[in-house]
Amino acid sequence: MPEHNVTNAESPVAVERLTHHFGHTIALSGVSLAVPRGGVFGLVGENGAGKTTLIKLMLGLLVPFRGNVSMFGMDPVKKPELVLARLGYLSEDHDLPHWMRVSELIRYNRAFYPDWDDTYAEELRKRFGLDAHAKVKNLSRGQRALAGLLIALAHRPELLVLDEPSSGLDAIARRDILAAIVRTVADEGRTVFFSSHLLDEVERVADTVAMINKGKLVLCAPMDEIKAQHHTLTLQFSEPIGAPPKITGALSIEGRGREWTIVCNGEMSAARASAQTLGATIIEETTPSLEDIFVARAGRGAMNA
Repeated sequence: MPEHNVTNAESPVAVERLTHHFGHTIALSGVSLAVPRGGVFGLVGENGAGKTTLIKLMLGLLVPFRGNVSMFGMDPVKKPELVLARLGYLSEDHDLPHWMRVSELIRYNRAFYPDWDDTYAEELRKRFGLDAHAKVKNLSRGQRALAGLLIALAHRPELLVLDEPSSGLDAIARRDILAAIVRTVADEGRTVFFSSHLLDEVERVADTVAMINKGKLVLCAPMDEIKAQHHTLTLQFSEPIGAPPKITGALSIEGRGREWTIVCNGEMSAARASAQTLGATIIEETTPSLEDIFVARAGRGAMNA
C-alpha cells in the first residue's frame, strides 16, 4: 500500500478515495491525500499520470466519479464561488489576453476579487520586472508566466495552485518562478500546491511530496522523511551472479554480474544484513534524489511496477 497522509478538516485541500475516468481510461484510482496548511506541497508524476485531472477536480471543473474533494472544508462543485475566491491558479498554458497591456491586465483582473491588493500587485509587478506598458503578446514565455503568477497572487489567496508553472520555460525563467514561489511562502505564510513532472524543481522547493503514477498514489510524505527513508546501495560480489540479489526493502535493482545498484526503503540495518548474508560488499551508500526515488517506485525497474 502507498504511504499517504490522512485527510482532515484543517487541510486547505483534502481528497479521499478519489476516482475519475474518461471513458475506459482511468485518470485517478482511489487517491487519498491532505495538503498541510502553509508551505509547498509538490505533486509529481509523468505527463498523463493524473496530475491535471486532480487539479481540475480541486477547482470544481470536474465532478468525481467516486470519492470526495474538500477545499477549505467545502465541495468545490457545490460552492465554486466561495472556493475560487480563496485560491489563486496558474496553469502551464499561461493563457492571458494577448492584446492587453500589463497594466490593463491588472485592472481587468482586480474587478473579480474584492480582496485585491493594488499596492501588493504593483510590488509584484516591479519585483517580477514587468513593464506596465508592455503588451502581453510581446512578453517572453517566462514573463507571461510571471504575469500570470502576479494575477494569481495579488488578491493574497490562502492557497496558490500551480499546474506545471515552469513547463516550457528556460532555466533562468524557471529559477525566477521558483524563487517567487518560495518567497511567497516564506513572506506570506501561504499554502502552495505545486504540480510538476520536473522532479528536481519540486525537490528544491517542496516541504511535502506526493508521487502519482498511472492515476495511483505511490507515496505521500514530508520531503525530509522521504529522503531519510530512502537509500541507494552499490553492492559488489566476489563472483558474478546471474539474478538480481534479494535485499530487504529493495524498491528497484539494476546491474549485472558482480556489481548491482539498489534503491531501498526502510532501515539501513536490514539492507546491510541482507547484503552480508549474500556475501556482498557495500562499496557505496548515498541518498537518492527525488527523481531516483520516483523511478525506483514507478519506473520499469520497480519491484512492484
